[in-house]
Amino acid sequence: MKDKYQIILKPHITEKSTLLREDNKYSFVVSRNATKTDIRRAAEELFDIQGSIIDVHTMQVQGKIKGRMNRYQRGRRPHWKKAIITVEEGTRIPIFESI
Repeated sequence: MKDKYQIILKPHITEKSTLLREDNKYSFVVSRNATKTDIRRAAEELFDIQGSIIDVHTMQVQGKIKGRMNRYQRGRRPHWKKAIITVEEGTRIPIFESI
């Protein structure tokens, strides 16, 4: 298994993910080759919430095509993977409490 800091890269903060926090769901950008089991273990170790994770949903997000890089080529943002972690009622992830 990879290091927990190589699996969970950063929190994914958008308006939708902020609304999901009311339902005890937290969104993260994760490594593209991380499995749900890897993400669950990394989150439990990183945020000290052993046994509190109910479910992990993952999705591959396609990178957006951006404006032209030069006359003939278009640029593209990289593809990435998002994980939504559902925790038990009353459990909080401290990284989101300061936001």
